[in-house]
Amino acid sequence: MSFSQYFDLLPSQIAFLDDVVAGLNSNPKQIAPKYFYDKRGCSLFEDICNLPEYYPTRTELSIMAENATAMADWIGKGGTLIEIGCGNSHKSRLLLEELQPTEFVALDIAVEQLKSSCDALAQEFPKIKIVALRADFEEAPAIPAEAGISAAPRALYFPGSTIGNFTPTAAREFLSRWAPVLGAGSYALIGVDMKKDRALLEAAYNDANGVTASFNQNLLSRLNRELRADFDETAFRHWAFYNAEEGRIEMHLKSLCLQIVSLGGARIEFSANETIRTEISCKYSIAEFQELGRAAGYLPQTFWTDSKNMFAVHLFKLPPNLATP
Repeated sequence: MSFSQYFDLLPSQIAFLDDVVAGLNSNPKQIAPKYFYDKRGCSLFEDICNLPEYYPTRTELSIMAENATAMADWIGKGGTLIEIGCGNSHKSRLLLEELQPTEFVALDIAVEQLKSSCDALAQEFPKIKIVALRADFEEAPAIPAEAGISAAPRALYFPGSTIGNFTPTAAREFLSRWAPVLGAGSYALIGVDMKKDRALLEAAYNDANGVTASFNQNLLSRLNRELRADFDETAFRHWAFYNAEEGRIEMHLKSLCLQIVSLGGARIEFSANETIRTEISCKYSIAEFQELGRAAGYLPQTFWTDSKNMFAVHLFKLPPNLATP
């Protein structure tokens, strides 16, 4: 391990079990998308990002490649860059080259991918202090004092339209929780998928090779393996569609029959065609997302998009009168 420091702030498997049981006992049934990312889930998502139907990754990468210099001009060099949901950190490499931060903090829930990405970045950027933080970034955890990360200036990078996994209300609350971690005058750079033709959206989550279906159903494999559930994986199928009223893609696992699943001492009943909602991906116009940021206390600065207006990267700044951490 060649990067500077590693901290594991994830709760125990008991919390994982309690969260899943609570979600399956809710109405409608749901499981948070953060639980997709075991080792196989990470690998399948990498495959998804390379699919011809899945435009977000390549489109956002093109925006970053064309505009990273301009982003650095806005944010300024040096300081601390914090990336949440870092994945393989392909996009953050472009920012690191231009921003030349003193410190880089990478947060993710998938430990093997987190360590692998930080190790590769440490090889490429030996002058940058790199800290890996395994954590649920939804909770906006404080960076451990032992990491020795500077309080300011800080910049947040949240790529991949992962913020779309929250409802607009939850996204606003999420950004509000992160504000004191960042501090007054800090910047936030956020990738956001835009509203577009239904067919294009639905194709991105229903690829012809069934990779997204495998990614979705792998969640059941993980629950069976790690939480000793007894899901019949053949009795559920992948179902994804665009909910135009809510402006979001919804991804579900649909029960094909009446069945009962055991999980951690709980018995969960499923009727035929009942679903587990495993992910939402909210889509925004430029104006809608800027207003969401304002509602969370962030000041819109500018944005960058591609020539087809499929994806946008928004830049916000926190006001100078914000209380620092």
